[in-house]
Amino acid sequence: MPKTSARLLSLLSLLQARRDWPGALLAERLDVSPRTVRRDVDRLRELGYPVAAVKGPDGGYRLDAGAELPPLLFDDEQAVALAVALQIATASGAGIEEAAARALNTVRQVLPARLRHRVDTLRVTAVDRPESRPEPQVDSGVLMALGAAVHAREVVRFDYRPVSVPVPVRTGAEGEGGRGVLPPPPRRVEPHHLVTWGRRWYLVAWDLDRGDWRTFRADRIAPRTPTGPRFASRELPGGSVAAFVTGRFRGTTTPTGDGIGGWPCRGEVTLALPAAEVLRHTREGIVEALGPDRCRLVLGSWSWRGLAAAIGRFDADIDVIGPPELRSAFAQLAARYADAAASTPGTPNL
Repeated sequence: MPKTSARLLSLLSLLQARRDWPGALLAERLDVSPRTVRRDVDRLRELGYPVAAVKGPDGGYRLDAGAELPPLLFDDEQAVALAVALQIATASGAGIEEAAARALNTVRQVLPARLRHRVDTLRVTAVDRPESRPEPQVDSGVLMALGAAVHAREVVRFDYRPVSVPVPVRTGAEGEGGRGVLPPPPRRVEPHHLVTWGRRWYLVAWDLDRGDWRTFRADRIAPRTPTGPRFASRELPGGSVAAFVTGRFRGTTTPTGDGIGGWPCRGEVTLALPAAEVLRHTREGIVEALGPDRCRLVLGSWSWRGLAAAIGRFDADIDVIGPPELRSAFAQLAARYADAAASTPGTPNL
């Protein structure tokens, strides 16, 4: 018979593996008597594990959720996955970075040496984009409230700040004619998904007042309580939240299979470059080799001039296949660049 401590760990691992365990089957798996199983279950309860007795002909046990967090048991792969996930969470922008870092340190301290080495060899470093302003942080309580509403399918009301810089509310004494500027009414939405995009958190929801799908930045949301009535889930345009969000940030919600058709502007050119070199510098698009030093590129963008500029970054001769809007955009950029080259330094080119 294994020692009590080892047997308790084995029992706990079995209880975590499935919902209900007949007492006789647990005794057989642990190679002990049903009486020993009952004593070991009592020991787990003393340690804080909420093991419930299951009534029935055979009787059995179930590991339920408790009011407090007892010691947890993970296998090797779960422990490594948890440590890696906590590293990623330290750069999530969800307002839990400090807590994730402390949790990661706690997990690392109790890992066996062989697992600690595996975790330490995989270090995740978050590098912020070079922007003038830091990414906004989201209150973790806001995320929890929105996530609960998404799960329960309950209408939520919230105040939404549409700009990153707060605008003071003018009082009656400050407003014109003694009338103040009233804040906008709260938004009423059916929340469907919480998503991350570019290290920012967004709520995808059906706006009840506007009758359309909307994406709201979570850092600008101030939820109101209580939540509203429950609702029947609607189908997102595009068939999935990933397709919808990608299309929305590209300016369209049209689902596509080639990864570029969702852009509102799509063009085709030939470049005097090897296809392999073009592939290294474009995440999206279709690249087809036309020879050792020539290829065809199909690419999309949010505007025709933006598409022309994206193609122009390749240091190569360009032949525009189409459409005419792309050719016109190249002409507009050419004129703009020519003016910039001919302008006098320090003098605006009007």
